[in-house]
Amino acid sequence: MTEPLPIIDFADFSALSAARHIGRDIDAACQTHGFFFVENHGIDRSVIDAAFTAASRFFDLPVAEKNKIAIEKSSCHRGWFGCRGEVLDMASQPQGDIKEGLKIGRDLAVEHPRVQAKLALHGPNQWPDDAHFKSTMQACYTAFEGLAHQLMQGFALALGLPQDHFAPVLRLPMATLGPLRYPPLFDISGNIGDHHISAGAHTDFGCLTLLAQQDIAGLEIALADDTWLEVPADNQRLVVNIGDMLARWTNDRYRSTRHRVVNRSGKIRHTLAYFFDPDPAADLTPLPGCVPEGDTPHYPPATCLSHLLAKIDASFAYRN
Repeated sequence: MTEPLPIIDFADFSALSAARHIGRDIDAACQTHGFFFVENHGIDRSVIDAAFTAASRFFDLPVAEKNKIAIEKSSCHRGWFGCRGEVLDMASQPQGDIKEGLKIGRDLAVEHPRVQAKLALHGPNQWPDDAHFKSTMQACYTAFEGLAHQLMQGFALALGLPQDHFAPVLRLPMATLGPLRYPPLFDISGNIGDHHISAGAHTDFGCLTLLAQQDIAGLEIALADDTWLEVPADNQRLVVNIGDMLARWTNDRYRSTRHRVVNRSGKIRHTLAYFFDPDPAADLTPLPGCVPEGDTPHYPPATCLSHLLAKIDASFAYRN
């Protein structure tokens, strides 16, 4: 099934009147689809294209070479994972997703206070030998981070909060850039089965996800009538969706929408997913105005870090 996904124009976000209008658009999108396109986002396409090129070059390497930076060797969930390495739909596809990927986080030296404190999910990245890979990915990471801060300002306005409401918990946010490769996917009959798909049906773990695509589609969003909305492969706009953390933070005012990836193209599909989350100690108690009078919060107390750890531990077998 296809239908328009909301498109939100960020061209004039620096003007408060435009930002307020964008906030209203975000609020509407998050109470319906939980997904939207953002255009005129300010990220130079050459930065994204360079990251795609670097990721493709890495994924083309022999498994033995990629395994030098296997995620299992990291103390902070960074590095390469192979096909079936992540399980996003344990019920329907317990054998794991048919994709490979990289986890690239904020690159913190061992001397950093958070690393010295042995804070989970904090530490140095694992980098391949490619001399340009690190600088290319860090440039992409930085560009996505700048947009993510603007988006959080838009979300604050959407919720009727001051534009800088989230600033105190975004001093050194946790974020992960995740290049992904999806091989062509067919079953023996030439058709794709519900239990043999590229990325199992799931909701994202964290606060916000930004997704850059090229020219091959595959992302599908679950609608209320149990049909799937096919998201076109728009290489000029970014896809944005909220995750379980923001759904929790808003006490389910905003939807964390199930989605999946099915690569029907017969070609290799690449994406760049950027997962943006607040500081580790950020309190996920429902935001002001998100618990109706006389109601109670839908979720128990949690921090950003405790929430993420529970989700990650359930999806990567090596964590257990």
